[in-house]
Amino acid sequence: MHKAREFSEPVVRDAEGLVFGWAPAPVTCGLGLTLGAGLVYPEINFTLPPMLVEHGTWPRVRQIYEDTITALLERAQRLALPGLVVEFEQLPPMTKNPAWGAELSALLKDHLRRAHERWGLAAALRVTIIDLRDETKPPRRREGAAWEQMAEALECCVAAGADILSIESTGGKEVHDVALTRADLPGILLALGVLAPRDMAWLWDHFVAVANQHGIVAGGDTACGFANTAMQLSEQGMLPDGLAALVRAVASVRSLVAFERGAVGPSKDCAYEGPVLKAISGCPISMEGRGATCAHLSPVGNIALAMADLWSNESVPDVRLLSGPAPVASLETLAYDCRLLNAATARGTQLELRDLHVESDAHLSAQAALLSPAATLRLARAICAEREPYRRALAVGGAAFQILQEGLEARALELSERERRWLDRLQNAYNDLPESAGELIETTRARYGELYDPATYGLGD
Repeated sequence: MHKAREFSEPVVRDAEGLVFGWAPAPVTCGLGLTLGAGLVYPEINFTLPPMLVEHGTWPRVRQIYEDTITALLERAQRLALPGLVVEFEQLPPMTKNPAWGAELSALLKDHLRRAHERWGLAAALRVTIIDLRDETKPPRRREGAAWEQMAEALECCVAAGADILSIESTGGKEVHDVALTRADLPGILLALGVLAPRDMAWLWDHFVAVANQHGIVAGGDTACGFANTAMQLSEQGMLPDGLAALVRAVASVRSLVAFERGAVGPSKDCAYEGPVLKAISGCPISMEGRGATCAHLSPVGNIALAMADLWSNESVPDVRLLSGPAPVASLETLAYDCRLLNAATARGTQLELRDLHVESDAHLSAQAALLSPAATLRLARAICAEREPYRRALAVGGAAFQILQEGLEARALELSERERRWLDRLQNAYNDLPESAGELIETTRARYGELYDPATYGLGD
């Protein structure tokens, strides 16, 4: 078993060290691709149009993937891309049937290999398997048919040519979903500060062991099912912006565990907590923002690009646009963004361009305000000042509130009166949270105890 890493302080010490294209611990993977060494590359993710994925439709599914990757690589050559990451984000049937996921992984990797041989494209294939473990209630996290299918899917995709392994894991989500709809901070902290980190540690020990055994890269996880859910509910006016911002900050604690257990990046694109992970671990990150409007809307379309090493579209279905297939159009958008970033780096004006991306978003949303380089470092330092996950969650949440209140007082953050009232209410509730994980578990047992199985999180071991 590999030795866990400890981060007692952020690897990145100042804001100038947080900039797109550069990471203190670059990663080389796939077919001659190095991430975090000065250039930002596109990461393209595509999926099927609305259709069933079953034995009867499988030939059509395979043909769609074949046609899409062919069109993408033809456009990549026309755009003279120096490098590319293709993310194969599996759909549930592709993880439940590991041979299907492996077949598509092999298909995609074969096309990347040929592009590399023919015109020198540096490339890597990221495979993201689905977390199937929520199918039982309460979920069984460490055993059972769902986990066995996931483990088999992982091994099959590695054998088929995956270069980077990732997952959008859901440990703690059974509690978080309910707590989020109630805006209940004890439940949110139970999920993100107690349950999720425990599951992450167990899960990522397995991912890292598989990656190391086969000489490939353990990429990273994402709090998509937690923080992105909060972001989208906030976008729809169903939750306050300040709560979504808080969830994002606290979610950094659970996502960091992957790097503590040996992941090296690139982090997952939908992990908007990526800058905090980069500051603490020094690993390269993938981000998404304005180029991901094909998948979802957000208040952080520009600022998300400020520290990215990969720039992603999140995911786009293979549908026809006036210009051509939507994945090809999406790749072109990413490619032109990356060209601009890399030109700024070549000219030595990368910090100026970074700061313009930050300033265009940071004052308009609590979520954006926590993504500036200065805020990112404060959150990272708060996390590193503590060792135990729940204590880290308390610390980073407290730092997030302080950053937001300072922004309001300095008139650097614009929030409505309703949002301000919510922020005050949330901070008062936060100040009343228990000091220890054990006390939190006890005080929330009546509300959430039936939703999760303590044994599956190693509680009581």
